[in-house]
Amino acid sequence: MKRVLTRKVVIATLVLASLLLCASVVSVLVGLYTVQPGLTPTRLAITLIAAPSSTPRYVPPTPTPPPPTPLPSPTPGPGQFALGVYVQITGTGGVGLNIRSDAGEQAPILFLGYDNEVYQITKGPKQADGYTWWYLTAPYDQTRSGWADQTYLSVLLSP
Repeated sequence: MKRVLTRKVVIATLVLASLLLCASVVSVLVGLYTVQPGLTPTRLAITLIAAPSSTPRYVPPTPTPPPPTPLPSPTPGPGQFALGVYVQITGTGGVGLNIRSDAGEQAPILFLGYDNEVYQITKGPKQADGYTWWYLTAPYDQTRSGWADQTYLSVLLSP
């Protein structure tokens, strides 16, 4: 058997819901003003609180100190080791130079640099094991970089 909502059923449901809502509101209001034994009647008081102002209170910005002025890096003289200078591996007798992961003779070897190979100094210097170490990067291959001992490097006057 198929049930169909008729207009009469919908209207009866709405009327019943309205009556229940009205009865609930009346019972709440009557309950507020009913004095129970042992209690003194009180009136409800509503305290109004002002809404916050739509304009924010002005707060002056905190002054930030200016960034430190970087000191100019000294320009290296001809033949001096410094950041940005190009160097060439020399004096290994054809054996090559170990390029390491960190400064020091105990650091792992990354690869072998060959005589006359050109690199740019990008970090350093570091002192380790009685030697001066520079971080070299090959200008043609950024993955070919590491720390090398200054003893086997010669500064190039132009790249």
